[in-house]
Amino acid sequence: MKVVDKIKSVTEQGQTAFSFEFFPPKTEDGVENLFERMDRLVSYGPSFCDITWGAGGSTADLTLEIASRMQNAICVETMMHLTCTNMPVEKIDHALETIRSNGIQNVLALRGDPPHGQDKFVQVEGGFACALDLVNHIRSKYGDYFGITVAGYPEAHPDVIEADGLATPESYQSDLAYLKKKVDAGADLIVTQLFYDTDIFLKFVNDCRQIGINCPIVPGIMPISNYKGFLRMAGFCKTKIPAELTAALEPIKDNEEAVKAFGIHFATEMCKKILAHGISTLHIYTLNMDKSAIGILMVVSHFLVKVFFFFLIMSPAELTAALEPIKDNEEAVKAFGIHFATEMCKKILAHGISTLHIYTLNMDKSAIGILMVVSHFLVKVFFFFLIMSLSTLEDLTMVLILQNLGLIDESKITRSLPWRRPANVFRTKEDVRPIFWANRPKSYISRTKGWNDFPQGRWGDSRSASYGTLSDYQFMRPRARDKKLQQEWVVPLKGIEDVQEKFKELCLGSLKSSPWSELDGLQPETKIINEKLGKINSNGFLTINSQPSVNAAKSDSPAIGWGGPGGYVYQKAYLEFFCSKDKLDTFMEKSKAFPSITYMAVNKAGNWVSNVGEADVNAVTWGVFPAKEIIQPTIVDPASFKVWKDEAFEIWSRSWANLYPEDDPSRKLLEEVKNSYFLVSLVDNDYINGDIFSIFA
Repeated sequence: MKVVDKIKSVTEQGQTAFSFEFFPPKTEDGVENLFERMDRLVSYGPSFCDITWGAGGSTADLTLEIASRMQNAICVETMMHLTCTNMPVEKIDHALETIRSNGIQNVLALRGDPPHGQDKFVQVEGGFACALDLVNHIRSKYGDYFGITVAGYPEAHPDVIEADGLATPESYQSDLAYLKKKVDAGADLIVTQLFYDTDIFLKFVNDCRQIGINCPIVPGIMPISNYKGFLRMAGFCKTKIPAELTAALEPIKDNEEAVKAFGIHFATEMCKKILAHGISTLHIYTLNMDKSAIGILMVVSHFLVKVFFFFLIMSPAELTAALEPIKDNEEAVKAFGIHFATEMCKKILAHGISTLHIYTLNMDKSAIGILMVVSHFLVKVFFFFLIMSLSTLEDLTMVLILQNLGLIDESKITRSLPWRRPANVFRTKEDVRPIFWANRPKSYISRTKGWNDFPQGRWGDSRSASYGTLSDYQFMRPRARDKKLQQEWVVPLKGIEDVQEKFKELCLGSLKSSPWSELDGLQPETKIINEKLGKINSNGFLTINSQPSVNAAKSDSPAIGWGGPGGYVYQKAYLEFFCSKDKLDTFMEKSKAFPSITYMAVNKAGNWVSNVGEADVNAVTWGVFPAKEIIQPTIVDPASFKVWKDEAFEIWSRSWANLYPEDDPSRKLLEEVKNSYFLVSLVDNDYINGDIFSIFA
């Protein structure tokens, strides 16, 4: 979908459209960390995210790869930057054809910065001289397929800003006229360069309207998270720094936590002013938030310390001197208070005292978290401990700003479907999937990317005849996840009881990773039945997928809701597990007394037993919504189960056994399980009175 259409759809409903920008990291680990961060931020519902092309076109291939994964795996509408730097038209067309084939419809057309080591942009042979040429080319060759965004410069392009930090009136007007040419050539959206003087942006918007530029103009907001980085970026872009901003930052410039807190406050105030002037779009430059810990957890040695929101602050002379310059800035005071108290605790612990008693002053909402919001907004309470990875906190600057503005509410985040739908233009109407890949959505997308049609309304309406074959791609894992699996799953396995214990620990929430899941920890609905799952795993039924029965739960229920408010959702209880042949035989015999139970079972060799027909498709999740047909997004399909079983059995080797040395007895045991056990798919069709666990009693 074109970004401009998404923005119009959101704003026409009286809501604010917000978006995030990222850049390609330099390392493989950085790329994987970026995807984890994107995944968290996308859960807040941005209208789109964009990825930069890289200075001098230096990250072209990586940008193309990241853009495709954003659109198809992270499932967010993606806009890819495309520049003219070092790009003859053949390379430009290659990039455009690549993203088109991956279902991406949005491009930010830029001239680009000079290549590394050069001061001025030079047109490459066979390439374009400016963004206007690029816009003309895209429209002439690709018609209306792409939504084209261009850059706007509230203070004029940096190339025409003079030594005094200002563009001449003539240069400013010329820059506006050039922007109008880009829009007239086919651009349908403008995203601005960063700015810190909101009045300059508002004047720019008015000036654009005066000369007939009527497309949406999205303000680019770059929160201040590091003082030196802020000065460097503002200098590079020749951005005006208001005197009051300099005055506020100067006293706290060496206190990183205070700068971050003030940066959130300042960006929030900028956005509030912009929104108050009737502009309902915001684009946030994240800078990938490297090394940022806006939660300001202060790591105190190796002790597990709970850091409370407010501390009883003492008043030695040096503390008074430090507080005086920032006493009227509440956010800076809070940040410095946590920093100061943490330094006190570090010194105490370093002297061998391992106890701390924190005076909370009975703060409302039990401020165990350390998220700071501006005084007139409610405190959101989070629990952060030292054992939590600081990388989890790196996106909180963006989240806090949006919370401050009331644009997101974690308690009301809803899913449009039980699974995240890809933004790929070819899959936008897809609304039915087999349940088997519920915990491995990226694998499912990769195995169905070759389909010409995707199921809509009913599974049988437009299903492609075949899945893509298994490849190494389905078993590739980020290094961080590989490390977590090593830590949690690589233990001595003396017998099948030890294997059962690992599955039980997973179901009870003691483990945060699973070889059979791309997701982190237990999903909310699993926690409803996790104790029952733990019991059957102890008895040799090794579960890898499940859902509880649901009868007319409200569609905005935090744990199981989807589709937005106003509807009701339903589920048949579902279990998927591995078990031995003996246990399967016992299970099948008992199932005869449970007429609402249907099952399919298959082993690695393909031996199949079932009490349903091989063409029977069973809807196990559905929803009823006002003025809509019934939606049934999750099904159990025998044909798909036979495809999934190959992947499920291969995970025993590729994602668990192979983590052990080749001659390790634990590895041999896991291979034996893989080769002898059955994979079972079980549905209790009585979603009102049924009890799927009673068959295991």
